[in-house]
Amino acid sequence: MDTQLEQLCSILRKAGKEEVMSRFLKVTPRLKADGSLVTQADLAVQQRIAGELESHWPGWPLLGEEMAEAEQEDLIRQADKALWCLDPLDGTNNYASGFPFFSLSLALIEDGRPVLGTVYDPMRDECFAARRGAGAWLNGAPLRWDGEGNRLRDCLAVVDFKRLPAPMVTRLAAGAPYRSQRNMGSVALEWCWLGAGRFQLYLHGGQKLWDYAAGRLILQEAGGFSRLLIAGREGPQDDLSLTPRLATAAANRELFLAWDQWLQRIL
Repeated sequence: MDTQLEQLCSILRKAGKEEVMSRFLKVTPRLKADGSLVTQADLAVQQRIAGELESHWPGWPLLGEEMAEAEQEDLIRQADKALWCLDPLDGTNNYASGFPFFSLSLALIEDGRPVLGTVYDPMRDECFAARRGAGAWLNGAPLRWDGEGNRLRDCLAVVDFKRLPAPMVTRLAAGAPYRSQRNMGSVALEWCWLGAGRFQLYLHGGQKLWDYAAGRLILQEAGGFSRLLIAGREGPQDDLSLTPRLATAAANRELFLAWDQWLQRIL
């Protein structure tokens, strides 16, 4: 893992320990305008990492989840060079409830696509990282799951039913093709766990840019396959925008082809 990724992991690790874990089980969340939760930890991490990035890479703009939407849109319109994309606390509902599955996620986007990604799990002190075309790492060790098996019925799937189209929910409930299903609640970390082979199939109905920018790159560099879709549009949707995506993924190519075929029959 190169020096820049090591530095980014160090920044996330310190912020996670000092701003997130120091407040765990002590926070009072509040509702944002969109109905989601925010805590003081979210805000503290975003402020801290913004300062760290400006110190080390001055002049590179930062798009953070806790910014106003108008500011986020403006940053995307002007993203002709490098743009940091940060989710300061992915899984705020889990964090606020004391459920130990949440993460910090940071990606560097160039020419409209992520080229660096780091995701830190402060509960387990695991930092996942990737550079496009160079590979993925977990705490500095190469990350590439080489598990065998390409049968859907043998798989553990992570599925977020809340945002899926109703026909898909009905079909999955009536006769899912996998062995068993979970829903973890931190999108960025779910991408990484898929890349590590801790489950094999993934389906989520509504991810924003900061949810998938880093984690999806880590999965891809670990050997996984994925697709982002927008309801009502044809084909994969990988352009840079704030429009939520339906995400499908699998730990290897054979599983992805089988999973994608099964899902496309419903879509």
